[in-house]
Amino acid sequence: MAVDPLAEIVTLLQPTARFSKLVECAGSWRIHREATGEPFYCAILEGRCRVAFGRHQPFILQAGDFVLAPAMRDLINESVDAPVDLPAMVPTQLSGGRFRVGRLEGPADLRMRIGHCSFGAPDAALLVSLLPEVVIVRNEPRLATLMQLVGEETRERRPARELVLERLLEVLLIEALRSGTKTTAAPGLSRGLADERLAAALHAMHARPAYPWTVADLATEAALSRSAFFARFSRVVGRPPMEYLLAWRMALAKQLLRSRELGMDQVAERVGYGSASTFSVAFARYAGMPPARYARKSLGSD
Repeated sequence: MAVDPLAEIVTLLQPTARFSKLVECAGSWRIHREATGEPFYCAILEGRCRVAFGRHQPFILQAGDFVLAPAMRDLINESVDAPVDLPAMVPTQLSGGRFRVGRLEGPADLRMRIGHCSFGAPDAALLVSLLPEVVIVRNEPRLATLMQLVGEETRERRPARELVLERLLEVLLIEALRSGTKTTAAPGLSRGLADERLAAALHAMHARPAYPWTVADLATEAALSRSAFFARFSRVVGRPPMEYLLAWRMALAKQLLRSRELGMDQVAERVGYGSASTFSVAFARYAGMPPARYARKSLGSD
């Protein structure tokens, strides 16, 4: 059975829309957004600006560019000519979903659509850790169209609104992550899937998480030597292969425990452990509590 690791992770994250807005900027301006740890995305519709996330080096975005931060750090967004001592500004709301920054009169130098969403998964941080910190996509107009659809659906009170938003956000995030493999050097799952050799190993891990994988097995899937595979996977994905596999198995285990559809032996077997006791030890070491307690806590009964 074909398995898409990127789609699996985004679906497990359960994205939900918070809000989307159109921001116009003119003159010299600067916006500072504090770290929220939640997904932030932005499509530049017209003009150009400078953006810096956390301690990352600033970069220039221009019309047609899209940026996604699965877990937003401190963000500085400013005009390219902004003086160093320019104070941060608060956008002025012009109408529902439309804001202005900098000079309020005259034509805008920059127009961008900004969106924020949240992840419904209780253990979103674990899944987000498998994704790149920042994804930059250039010249993919489909992303701006998807953002516009998200914005419209957010404001309109149509039937099945939440379901439509969830599906639109899943498509938007998957499209951004898979498109970003072409333009960003950030390590993460999407970059690993863009590497034909590593993609074979990643697909194998996701298709058969219960298999007793070793680095040698995965290297065979990738048609690489053990040492070459280990070094390449660690560099491109951002963590060693067995560490990635453990994180994925634990994410699956948490989902199965929350559903309470399987017994502990069955959960252990599904994620590659020979017995409930060995699984319990591994889970407690990773999650900080035994799996039975985690299952109770997820239901609010602990």
